[in-house]
Amino acid sequence: MLRGSLTGTGAMVRLILRRDRWRLPVWLLAIVGLVYASASAAQGLYSTPEELRVYARTVESSPAAIIMSGPPVALETTGGVAVFEVNFVAMIAVALMAIFATVRHTRAEEEAGRTELLRAAVLGHLAPSAATAVVVSAASLLAGAGVAASFLALDLDVAGALVYGASLAALGVVFTFVALVAAQVTEHSRAALGLSAAVLAGSYVLRGAGDVGDGTLSWLSPIGWVQASHAFDDDRWWPLTLALAASAVLGWLSVVLVHHRDLGAGMLASRPGPARASRGLRGMVGFAARMQRGSALGWGIGVFLLGAALGSLGQEVTDMAEESPEFTEILANGDSRDLVDSFFATVLRLQALLASGFLVSSVLRLRGAERSGRAELLLTTGQSRSRWVGSWLLVAGVATAAVVAAGGLGAGLAHGAATGDPDQVMRLLGACLAYLPATLLLGGLAALLFGTVPRLAFVAWAALAGCFVAGWLGDLLELPEWIVDLSPFAHMPRLPAAEPEWTPIAAVSVLALVLGSLTFAGLRRRDLG
Repeated sequence: MLRGSLTGTGAMVRLILRRDRWRLPVWLLAIVGLVYASASAAQGLYSTPEELRVYARTVESSPAAIIMSGPPVALETTGGVAVFEVNFVAMIAVALMAIFATVRHTRAEEEAGRTELLRAAVLGHLAPSAATAVVVSAASLLAGAGVAASFLALDLDVAGALVYGASLAALGVVFTFVALVAAQVTEHSRAALGLSAAVLAGSYVLRGAGDVGDGTLSWLSPIGWVQASHAFDDDRWWPLTLALAASAVLGWLSVVLVHHRDLGAGMLASRPGPARASRGLRGMVGFAARMQRGSALGWGIGVFLLGAALGSLGQEVTDMAEESPEFTEILANGDSRDLVDSFFATVLRLQALLASGFLVSSVLRLRGAERSGRAELLLTTGQSRSRWVGSWLLVAGVATAAVVAAGGLGAGLAHGAATGDPDQVMRLLGACLAYLPATLLLGGLAALLFGTVPRLAFVAWAALAGCFVAGWLGDLLELPEWIVDLSPFAHMPRLPAAEPEWTPIAAVSVLALVLGSLTFAGLRRRDLG
């Protein structure tokens, strides 16, 4: 019976590999490249025993740093510092890669009706899930192997590099099966993504709370399990068996759920809506606001919490600078007076980049509505294309401004509480808005691509990734200045560390409006679908 359920799994594996022949390699190269660059920078900053001891003392006395990056183990070794520096980015990136890829090839395919079409041929009902689990788990293993190889390329300890690579791979496998279960429980791909992301966020919170407490809560978190391997310290392999056991249980649960639901349905059925729409939903702006409010709220809360976590580190940056002149040199070009402001300029730029992710995803939901046929149905009500798209872009822009402001508010509240200076709230809230035009420019690019050449909409994501690399790793990778200047964020004044410059803010804002306006010209000249 099980063999029949898996009929066609090999063909599905080949289909998934064909569809993701560019997507997965980009994820893997990005993860390995970011880890290598960050670890290389950490190795250059903290190379002597004295520098390592200073770093260890600073981190061990910082609950906020521990919450962000994990347990402070092996910090008197170069490998331990490298792991502590890359933990946040590496683990979140691997987990998100697994979640996005799994939902894309399971629930999203069912929602689009393509799974039903494939099932009309000789295809077992477990084949799509099994093939997805095989491909995404293999991608997680490759990510772990690549990270281990990058550590070995930096001449770090072999055992520690292998353990850390294995821990990242194990985390990716766990969240592959978390997303697989979420795809059975929910009826829509966005809900599956949201549920999986909530599990990831909850795991991170539990791990952080456990690491600053007695450690008990960390054992309730998949992230806590893999970080308990203590790479470059005692190099423990046994905690990774917890991740593998959890993956097996989740895999079994997903099989059970597949057998107990209908194709296209979720275990949790959608609630029927009211018989009549409220007055606010009768206009396109109200409709767009209703459709985007959930994701905007989720992104806003996430960016706010990130701002609060990083904002609480502001005072500790000064303490670290006093003990590590190299840190001051990197962050503030040697001027310790501007160090904290430079730190917050970096934080606010990071938050604006994250808000850009929300904006691009929100704008490209228009493409999803077009491909699924929902846009055509909506336009039968007598609404014009321009009104539909214009209302959506207006709401997306306002929501993005709110997400950016949420990050500045979180950073300001945390920094103000840490320093006893309430003026920091308005100061950082105002500073964060200086980065909004660059964020809106990326949204304008996404809108232009949707309106003119929708098959190239993915270029908006590539542009966002390029902005992240140029702004975050440009100096580290020694990129040419002209490449860094391609990012709109490079032209924004680095508030609060610099004085406001209204010319670049106005120029980028106008360019964003121009791109948005050209969207409508392109939309009128092409057919929907």
